[in-house]
Amino acid sequence: MSADDELTITRTFNAPRELVWRAWTDPAQIMQWWGPQGFSNERCEAALQTGGHFHLEMRAPDGNVYPCLGNYREIVAPERLVFESTAEDTHPCGAGLPPHALVTITLAENNGKTTLTLHTRFASAERKQAAADARYVTSWEEALVRLSKYLPHAHQSA
Repeated sequence: MSADDELTITRTFNAPRELVWRAWTDPAQIMQWWGPQGFSNERCEAALQTGGHFHLEMRAPDGNVYPCLGNYREIVAPERLVFESTAEDTHPCGAGLPPHALVTITLAENNGKTTLTLHTRFASAERKQAAADARYVTSWEEALVRLSKYLPHAHQSA
């Protein structure tokens, strides 16, 4: 793979890493913020173990439902999650996990703030471009804004 196949988004949250980790790993919390502005989530399953599945159903404002499907490839609590997308080729963004992509979430804490790095390795430069054309970056930026607004209300318990 080359940089032509990769994309990185970084954002810092005013929240401890453990809180951000739980927001990424607890299905009830994931449903509160995942997806672009105006989208809602109807169902989320997360078997948080290497090889475990991730399944989220995201509803667009127009009523269409977009499945987000993947398997956890690596889990290092509370600092790293790696998803391998199992989404079909029906939508280039895959509701956050593009088809045949590898998405890595890294969390680094510094003085009570958490820097999140979302790195996506696409199957090809063409798939990266198709995802970009379908608002992949904009959608994740909006989702991360939603996460930022959600975190002050997040639960510390699992």
